[in-house]
Amino acid sequence: MDVYRCIEDVQPMKNTVLTIGSFDGLHRGHQEVIHEVVTTARALEQKSVVVTFDPHPKHILMPKDGFEILMQVEKKMELLEFMGIDTALVIPFDDKFSQTSAQDFLDNVLLKYFEPSHIIVGYDHRFGHNREGDSEFLTNSKQGRYEVDVVAGVGDQDVILSSTRIRNLIRDGHVQRASFELGWQFGFDVTVVQGVGRGRSLNFPTANFVPENEAQLLPKTGVYFARAMIEDNIYYGMCNIGYRPTFEEKDFVMEIHLFDGEVDNLYGETLEVQFLERIRDERKFDNADELIEQLEQDKRFCESRINLYKEEE
Repeated sequence: MDVYRCIEDVQPMKNTVLTIGSFDGLHRGHQEVIHEVVTTARALEQKSVVVTFDPHPKHILMPKDGFEILMQVEKKMELLEFMGIDTALVIPFDDKFSQTSAQDFLDNVLLKYFEPSHIIVGYDHRFGHNREGDSEFLTNSKQGRYEVDVVAGVGDQDVILSSTRIRNLIRDGHVQRASFELGWQFGFDVTVVQGVGRGRSLNFPTANFVPENEAQLLPKTGVYFARAMIEDNIYYGMCNIGYRPTFEEKDFVMEIHLFDGEVDNLYGETLEVQFLERIRDERKFDNADELIEQLEQDKRFCESRINLYKEEE
């Protein structure tokens, strides 16, 4: 897949099938749009194109809201390539670009560089300054230059899947349901950092970590069945997110204990942590022995679930 990070770097193309969107999370609803783009392009023997943005427009348009992302742009590119997209344009979204009208964007980006035969969008997609562009705008502006295809939302249990709904699920700790609606296992790239060695003193050595992207959405505090993706290897374990109330610590900590794998040699390394299931809330124990007993119980539960996920690898 060819990836462009600047509009001016794009080599002008003709006869493409194109879609536009932030696609944060690239969830199952987004995947329907991408699938339609790829299959249409292949049927017409044309190139498939995704035009997206980084950072997410809400970071610029609503900076005080502290918008949190579901997916880093690098992972988005990996999934788009896996799904068969030929070309991706990642537009650097800033204050200046946010003033671009829908008409200017259509004329000076989409038509100028890609000359699409088809523009495919989700049912609720909007673009341009003040979100003035939508499927109706695209239809009224086409003047015989392209076709507009609108993909309906994907529903499950009488609700339409959306990035907002999935964010709320993750914030509430429902990572298993969130992963189902995403269509991929929720997790993110992290950097392993030095900790205080609390886990080792409990005979549960952990690797402390921080997200690679400061705007990354984090799951609700608590204990999770998790796995770490380190190069081409998968290590199962359990993860704690929170404040270690038993030891009355005040610093927010994220740490993972691996059942089969050393953590000492991971300092400074980048890896992916995936959150499979939330086990329980954080709680304060009367002493370290009670905490260790609970950790042993947590570990047994997690180990009983490993084979279920190995079948999906």
